[in-house]
Amino acid sequence: MAAKKKIGEILVEFNYITEEQLKQVIDNQENNDKRLGELLVENGYISEDELNQVLEFQLGIPFVDLSKFSLNPGLAEYIPEQLARKYQAVPLEMSRGKLKVAMTDPSDLVAVDDLERAANEKIEPVIANRKDVKRALGVIYSANEDTADVFESLNDYQSGDDPELDELKAMVEDAPIVRLTNLIINQAVQMRASDIHIEPQSEKVRIRYRVDGVLQHGLDAPKYSQAALISRLKIMADLDITKRRIPQDGRVQLSVSGIEVDMRVSSLPTIFGEKIVIRLLNRDDELLDIDKLGFQENNLERFKKLIKKPYGIFLLTGPTGSGKSTTLFAALNQLNDIEKNIVTIEDPVEYQLDGVNQVQAKKNTGLTFANTLRSILRQDPDIIMVGEIRDQETAQIAVRAALTGHLVLSTLHTNDSVSTITRLIDMGIPPYLVGSTVIGVVAQRLVRKLCDDCKVKYKPGPEEKMFLDIDEDEEIYKAGENHCDNCNSTGYKGRVAIHEVFLVDEKIEEMITKSASEAEMKKYAKENGMITLTEDGKDKVEKGLTSYQEVARLII
Repeated sequence: MAAKKKIGEILVEFNYITEEQLKQVIDNQENNDKRLGELLVENGYISEDELNQVLEFQLGIPFVDLSKFSLNPGLAEYIPEQLARKYQAVPLEMSRGKLKVAMTDPSDLVAVDDLERAANEKIEPVIANRKDVKRALGVIYSANEDTADVFESLNDYQSGDDPELDELKAMVEDAPIVRLTNLIINQAVQMRASDIHIEPQSEKVRIRYRVDGVLQHGLDAPKYSQAALISRLKIMADLDITKRRIPQDGRVQLSVSGIEVDMRVSSLPTIFGEKIVIRLLNRDDELLDIDKLGFQENNLERFKKLIKKPYGIFLLTGPTGSGKSTTLFAALNQLNDIEKNIVTIEDPVEYQLDGVNQVQAKKNTGLTFANTLRSILRQDPDIIMVGEIRDQETAQIAVRAALTGHLVLSTLHTNDSVSTITRLIDMGIPPYLVGSTVIGVVAQRLVRKLCDDCKVKYKPGPEEKMFLDIDEDEEIYKAGENHCDNCNSTGYKGRVAIHEVFLVDEKIEEMITKSASEAEMKKYAKENGMITLTEDGKDKVEKGLTSYQEVARLII
């Protein structure tokens, strides 16, 4: 069996360096403890990218781009910081009994052995750029430094009782708490999280992030940092830190690594203290383009037809977190024109649109949806957006607005588009008024998109074939089982919407007035071109955008 070529030989063979340059560096290597590749880069004979290419070829170890990886400070427990910095090694993930570690030189077998002994786990090394490793070490181990600082600064007064108010106000400005708060928010932005959950437990504070609709563990903050951490977040959101036994809501805008982040902060008292949930709102203008919302061609055409109606009620429906607000604001963005007076009533205001008059509902000051909607009707609006139809009174005023020539956009919580009609009737709106005012309903769900870098084709089983109604030999995609840095080894990256667009024509209006069943209306709508949520889900599975498992999780 031929011996594996040394890295210097490969570099010469690839014409990256000459034999004379190699000999010179080898001679210099005797005077220091640096490895050959590192010295070649320092001397400017090769670039770090060229070195990594050769290492990847020589060792059969993949290169990873750490800028695309979601770093988890919780993994610092496996490798002591001193050892991680000595060997320039970053713990990336724990999977299938192996700890994946990014290293600048994974050919250093002594380093790999030392890391395995420290972690007490099998190490799976990957290659990364030195600059990226240095940055990642700062992220991973700064969390521990901050936590240690918090412990040191808070340990003196922590005695099991709540700190006094003046003491608490001083604590929240301490550098350790500020750094811990910033770390939590920065990590959420880096992971593309939609929500941060800060959850007091009996002996710790658990931090979790919702990424692409699924909660993931972030890090655990020490219990003694709880009061200061939660108070810091409440002060940022302009909440009252003296009120700990009632729920509160607030918001704050920050710039994180050059990205404008709009955060909605909600507090809820639990038996172990106040739980904080932070909704991170994406202010990307692309999201407000209806052509980029994932509508298939037929649904997009029907959607555009709906929002061009001069009057009537247009509704979006789906569970919390299904992207209703984004789609609603994309519609408003399309309709926004100097010739139109657009007024909204929201709780809270999620997206800010230039040229749109937006009102924040405040129940404690009398600015309820119903009261504000009455006032809006006196402001000569062309288009009215109501954040959510929550009660009979709001529904009745929305109907009245539609009858008097206004286009009303709003949301409801129902399982599909057709059941929205039943929901409005259940709220006390007579069927003939529902039929004459509702112009259409869009039901929506968000499913995770398969990662393009690691999705794999496979032959579906009997249950999947029956659902998809595909040929015996046809293959579909699923999440790959191999590790992939692009999606943080989840198999999914980003989300795509699936839709059901229900148009109310003269026949449907007649059916509503005559109290036809949902099944009858749905049958007629499908015969006249409506694509159901299930059918749109099937289409996106067959196109390789998402998996059967995702559609089954949310719809079937």
